Amino acid sequence: MTHQNETMKFKGTKNYVATQDLMLSVNAAITLKRPLLIKGEPGTGKTMLAEEVADALNMPLLQWHIKSTTKAQQGLYEYDAVSRLRDSQLADVDGGERVKNIHNYIVKGVLWQAFSAQEQVVLLIDEIDKADIEFPNDLLREIDRMEFYVYETRELIQARHRPLVFITSNNEKELPDAFLRRCFFHYIKFPDAQTMKSIVDVHFPGLKQELLTAAMKTFYDVRNLPGLKKKPSTSELLDWLKLLLAEDIPLSALQTQEDKVAVPPLVGALLKNEQDVTLFEKLVFMQRHNR
Repeated sequence: MTHQNETMKFKGTKNYVATQDLMLSVNAAITLKRPLLIKGEPGTGKTMLAEEVADALNMPLLQWHIKSTTKAQQGLYEYDAVSRLRDSQLADVDGGERVKNIHNYIVKGVLWQAFSAQEQVVLLIDEIDKADIEFPNDLLREIDRMEFYVYETRELIQARHRPLVFITSNNEKELPDAFLRRCFFHYIKFPDAQTMKSIVDVHFPGLKQELLTAAMKTFYDVRNLPGLKKKPSTSELLDWLKLLLAEDIPLSALQTQEDKVAVPPLVGALLKNEQDVTLFEKLVFMQRHNR
């Protein structure tokens, strides 16, 4: 069950600026053979991390995006009893051969696919906090023991290779202690200005420094505004820069007099609800009248 990638180290990729502590966390999870639980505000690259680790270690990536209706069982398998019943009523089509074999009605989930893969894979369980509170507990045994039982076919499915498991959470719900004990944890801090510049350089190589400096100042001004309901994230900054370049917005539109805050062009890329836009406009109005 060993795999050459278990001794490999993640060192970041040309598409993903990973801080030293994030790289250490990924490699600690690989060494401990535990899931890496990644938290951080939306837009800080949690999902992308699993994609980049898979790419860097040359491993297939399997993704399980969790919704509020997702059940743990769906990650293992589902038994399609309705189709079997329907086929049994049409048994004369192929002499009933399909209906006799229950395996034809077992739909393999993402965990089963990861366990049965010929080589070690990266398994992403994305936004685990969206599901029911019992969801993480329902996966404890399978992720711990790397096996599960299929009652319908009376077979035990065991992992050929232990997948590298990445679990992301936006902190919408507290996760159970028993689940947390089994994970290695990393919180992706919001990038400081220097790290953010490195991230922007990856996406927009050759961006004029004056434009970047002015855009970054505006971005952090907006982000640091007290009382914001949703602070703009890395992904919003990248979207905004893309629009500034596409619309050929001049540098002068971003620069403000006497370090005053101004409503930036295309502010809808940064602020995503009307309360935050109103709050920002009020601040600008007050500044203008407090000269």
